[in-house]
Amino acid sequence: MAESPRATRYDPLSDRLPGLGRDAASVRRRIEALERVLERLFVVPGLNRPVGLDVILDVVPVAGDLIGALLGAYMVWEAKNLGMSRWATARMLGNVGVDALLGAIPWVGAIPDFFFRSNTRNLKIIKAHLDRHHPATALIEP
Repeated sequence: MAESPRATRYDPLSDRLPGLGRDAASVRRRIEALERVLERLFVVPGLNRPVGLDVILDVVPVAGDLIGALLGAYMVWEAKNLGMSRWATARMLGNVGVDALLGAIPWVGAIPDFFFRSNTRNLKIIKAHLDRHHPATALIEP
C-alpha cells in the first residue's frame, strides 16, 4: 500500500473569523486588539487619558485582579508561541506581575494601574520581536 501524503488539518473557524490563525500576522492582530481592550477602551473625559478593562477590573477586589493577570498572561503565552526568547518572556511576566501586585491594593490599586500599563509595555516587546523576525507583519503606524 502506498502511503498517503499528510493531510493538512482544516480549521473552519479560521476561514470565518480572521485573526484566528497561528501565523505571526494573526497573532499580531490578536495581541493588538487585546491590548486596545485592556488599556485603551475609552478616554476619560476631562483627563483625555485612555482607560481600558484592566483599570476597570481593579474595582472588583480579588476576581478583577485575577482576570486582569490572566489576560496579561495570555499575551505572554502568545508571545512564547511566537518563539520569543526567555529573557523577553521573563520581562513580560515581570510586567504582568508588577501590574497584579499594584492592582492587589484594595480600592487604591486602580490608581497605579492607571499609570503602569503592563499590556502596552508587553505589546512593545512583542512588536519589536515581530518586526525583527517577521518583517512581513510590520505595519506603518501613524
